[in-house]
Amino acid sequence: MVCTNKHVLQWVEEMAALTKPDRIEWMDGSEEERDRLEAHSVSIREMYRLDQEKYPGCLLHRTAINDVARVEHRTFICTSKKEDAGPTNNWMAPADAYDKVGRLFDGSMKGRTMYVIPYIMGPVGSPFSKVGVELTDSSYVVLNMRIMTRMGDVAWKQLGDSPDFVKGLHGKAQIDEENRYIMHFPEDKTIWSVNSGYGGNVLLGKKCFALRIASHMARQEGWMAEHMLILGIEDPEGRVEYVTGAFPSACGKTNLAMLIPPAYAKGYRVWTVGDDIAWMRPGEDGRLWAINPESGFFGVAPGTSMKSNPNALLTTRRNTIFTNVVHTEDNGVWWEGMGVPPPARGIDWKGNPWTPESPEKGANPNSRFTAPASQCPCISPEWENPAGVPISAILFGGRRARTAPLVYQSFDWNHGVFVGATMASETTAAAAHAIGVVRRDPMAMLPFCGYNMGDYFRHWLEMGERIRRKPLIFNVNWFRTDDGGKFIWPGFGDNFRVLRWILDRCDGKVDAVETPIGYVPKAEDIDLTDLEGFTLEDLRGILTIDADLWQEEIKGIEEYFAKFDHLPGELRSQLDALKKRFGI
Repeated sequence: MVCTNKHVLQWVEEMAALTKPDRIEWMDGSEEERDRLEAHSVSIREMYRLDQEKYPGCLLHRTAINDVARVEHRTFICTSKKEDAGPTNNWMAPADAYDKVGRLFDGSMKGRTMYVIPYIMGPVGSPFSKVGVELTDSSYVVLNMRIMTRMGDVAWKQLGDSPDFVKGLHGKAQIDEENRYIMHFPEDKTIWSVNSGYGGNVLLGKKCFALRIASHMARQEGWMAEHMLILGIEDPEGRVEYVTGAFPSACGKTNLAMLIPPAYAKGYRVWTVGDDIAWMRPGEDGRLWAINPESGFFGVAPGTSMKSNPNALLTTRRNTIFTNVVHTEDNGVWWEGMGVPPPARGIDWKGNPWTPESPEKGANPNSRFTAPASQCPCISPEWENPAGVPISAILFGGRRARTAPLVYQSFDWNHGVFVGATMASETTAAAAHAIGVVRRDPMAMLPFCGYNMGDYFRHWLEMGERIRRKPLIFNVNWFRTDDGGKFIWPGFGDNFRVLRWILDRCDGKVDAVETPIGYVPKAEDIDLTDLEGFTLEDLRGILTIDADLWQEEIKGIEEYFAKFDHLPGELRSQLDALKKRFGI
């Protein structure tokens, strides 16, 4: 199918005049196209084809050593007014940003091919979905976007003659970290990314579009773009209820999205709708409905094993792109925490010979797999439903050693917004050479909100007025520790026990204890069947609330709120109410 959209054609012509590629190739999404691009990528050593018997359709890629993660300090929100970007985003005036990065793009594709990637974020034909077009000189980007989005001619059909598409321009340029920029222009629905080849900076449909640009669009259009998993829980009678959840990094988000219920829960199933991003709208029935705008998983490899997340590992068995992991002697892949013995020899993520005795890790700590969601053993039958799925509960979570109980429910929607706005995790010694430093990441959106965070909180409050049948809001904390620093709650599949209590609350089946921070379970209402080595007293211990610790927490929230210039008065009122409940 040939693109006839005049708005697309004009924009591609303008960007080609700037970047000056030798040729332009329009992607159609066909299998023949994939085969051709893979063969080309292998021939130029951009990719390595793995053993096709053990890893059918799988490829290995290495990024530059200076280019292995998102670069938040070089990520900008470019709005006409600085206050619209807010105090938590890097800001640059749009004219200055276009000029600065335009000079880096000028002629950057000479000798290269510009690939035109049309794609849809969300199920084909869904009223939730949005169309984007990414221009790139990287075949790695094209092959990843094939997995992460609905890519190809299907996007032209959905766009039609409309000018309403998100424009993304990516150029590898020189992979120069001193001139690496990821610029977002929410008012223009435009993203420019230059001098990077790492997925998080260059797969522009992901965090750039699906969160930073989409959050701005969502506020204007009356919906929500959130950094959230979506999962469904099916009971033995076949009834399915859905929850979303926002968690900062290292808090078990992907593991929860693909959870396998413990053996005692016979007849229950957990279905994955999405592991990272949720777009949500109020439905005609008054409920909040959600879709996963992505069609793949861009997961962190280290630590992913048959013990920690078997469904994720099984998803990667075919048609997967592995980035910055160990290339084994038998033409396979390995990473730390994979749960299998390391190879005797291999090539590390930097391309150097590696053995288990090597001083450095074989896989980069942020090494990745890009795998089709359709291959996940627990992918929901509803994950491509254009209408989405109805949400019963919203979870917020963090890593707190003593402060937050295992689970509690907010008093109402506005209090739930306060809970999400103040969510935090504590650093570990391994992560930051300091234990217990509280880092707040409201709704896990701090690096991804495309506008002023105070206005984002206000949008949540306003959405509560639009949603007639609101989901209940909960906070979970799998990470309470004992005096020796050992986790008390077993976590992983046993988190299902907490999810069941949450849904019982949504269905009005169980009571709860009112505390100053919210509704806490009665310990006997969380099913501990067959949970060896964990007692009802242990559970009561991690449901307790320490008033002294919460006095410190309240001080931290007061300090944090002082950073926001557009903080809604309702959140200050919620803080005052919390202080009053603790007698402060």
